[in-house]
Amino acid sequence: MENYKTIKIEVENGVGTLWLNRPEIHNAFNEVMISEIIRAFEYIENEDDIKIVVLRGEGKSFCAGADLNWMRDVANYSYDQNYEESLNLSNCFYKIYTCPKPTIARVHGAAIGGANGLLAACDFAYADDNTTFSLSEVKIGVVPACISPYVTKRVGEYGSKELMLTGKRFKGPEAEKHKLVNKSLSADKLDEYILEIIGLLKTSGPKAMAHCKNLLYDISNELSLEDAISYTAKMIAEIRSSDEGQEGMAAFLEKRKPNWVKE
Repeated sequence: MENYKTIKIEVENGVGTLWLNRPEIHNAFNEVMISEIIRAFEYIENEDDIKIVVLRGEGKSFCAGADLNWMRDVANYSYDQNYEESLNLSNCFYKIYTCPKPTIARVHGAAIGGANGLLAACDFAYADDNTTFSLSEVKIGVVPACISPYVTKRVGEYGSKELMLTGKRFKGPEAEKHKLVNKSLSADKLDEYILEIIGLLKTSGPKAMAHCKNLLYDISNELSLEDAISYTAKMIAEIRSSDEGQEGMAAFLEKRKPNWVKE
């Protein structure tokens, strides 16, 4: 495994935890962290021992958005330099969103600006009630462009307008109301709840979950209802005849646990 400068990866019992690891500045991201997250997800995709991914922050916060020193440098970039830097950030969110394995964001402390792209790109996001959220880009005269596809998928157009145009600060319960996170819980219940979700995911077929994510991606982004008729029929036919599908159906009929569930 690569030695990273701004993140770290821990693997235990099939769960890969990707830590944002700049706690001294509340895990603010820069070009190094963005590139390392991309490479980390490339590693995770190909690591059979990792079935589920948890994204979280070391220290007091999930992520405080962009590193101020990085922003000072970016302010002096040319258009072409800005484009390349922003393209890398967009690729980072896309890499998380298209990860074939279930992804969970555990959010605490603060999620400011681009941090909301990291959590919104995950399949599940759970927050501490006391987390401070803000899509604050407009307050400094810019826009939350790279995160917008993922935030808008979660929040919708008009909810995104409220959060993005005002740049207001809000806490976990309001983030849940807007569906920016799946659920907001008290700090003492957050980890227990996430462990319950992980337990449920571990009983699902790993390949089936990857196919399900592809299915939802294609249905949501590309296919008309007419095209979906053939697409969905082909997918279920392929899955039913696969080794995992055969094992899952046999286990159900024989009233036993499938072979991917550990006792």
